[in-house]
Amino acid sequence: MRYTARPATDAAYALGEGPVWDEARSRLLWVDILANTVHEGFLGVDGTVEARRSWTFADTVGAVAFADDGSLLVAERHTLTRLGPDDTRTHVARVLPEDRASRLNDGAVDPAGRFLVGSLAQDDRRGEEVLVRLEDDGVTVLDADLDLSNGLAWSPSGDRFYSVDTLPGLVHVRDYDPATGAVGERRDLLTITDGHPDGMCADAEGNLWIAVWGGARVECRSPEGALLATVDVPALNTSSCTFAGDLLVITTAARGMPRERRAEFPDAGRLFTVRVDAHGPTAPAWVPPACAP
Repeated sequence: MRYTARPATDAAYALGEGPVWDEARSRLLWVDILANTVHEGFLGVDGTVEARRSWTFADTVGAVAFADDGSLLVAERHTLTRLGPDDTRTHVARVLPEDRASRLNDGAVDPAGRFLVGSLAQDDRRGEEVLVRLEDDGVTVLDADLDLSNGLAWSPSGDRFYSVDTLPGLVHVRDYDPATGAVGERRDLLTITDGHPDGMCADAEGNLWIAVWGGARVECRSPEGALLATVDVPALNTSSCTFAGDLLVITTAARGMPRERRAEFPDAGRLFTVRVDAHGPTAPAWVPPACAP
């Protein structure tokens, strides 16, 4: 099966990432990492996205999640910040040391409401990046040997957890118990070589939809890793995706393209949408842990 996504926003973003559909409020959230900004928008019946509001931070923002009260959890460069419904900002947790040449990147909420987030190096270090989970008593490190932590997703039952390490092109899988937080041994599920796997989401059937940075596409993969469908995206650096019902919302980046390819992708950096033969589950809300103010 092959689909083609179409532009959904007028604006282009330097590094659009981390789209999240807040079904209860019928709003789409996403970030522009390099602009240090969280955006909020609304979906039109024609699949367009109307940006309504944004919040800017002092440094990069890698991911955003929503809570039941409407507040947001924002992954800033090294820390997690709660943005209240009244726009007040409260420090939640430090994830990375202040002097570390890394930043927080993609994050997601697990089926029990815990927030997970990974990091990437801002220098040439390899194999030292982390994937962590915010707990009631602080931060738990799940991985500490990654090159570039990226997309996160869970099976519909929550018992399988998928994660991306972008630079080696790997999608990992492991057993996961949402009730206890127990995590099984990490295994390699698949490798993408034509481009790099970036953000991803899972549909209600448990298939993975993986944005391919440098590949101008989103791939749909079975839980066993088989290629089921491809979404062609008119932007070379396709960064992430999420479901709003049967509408797949895709973020892309205007930055990071070779100069000689810029004319080939004039819509790079815009959000894209496409209706596919799949449906997304309702995204879980972040449940603030006891350690959060």
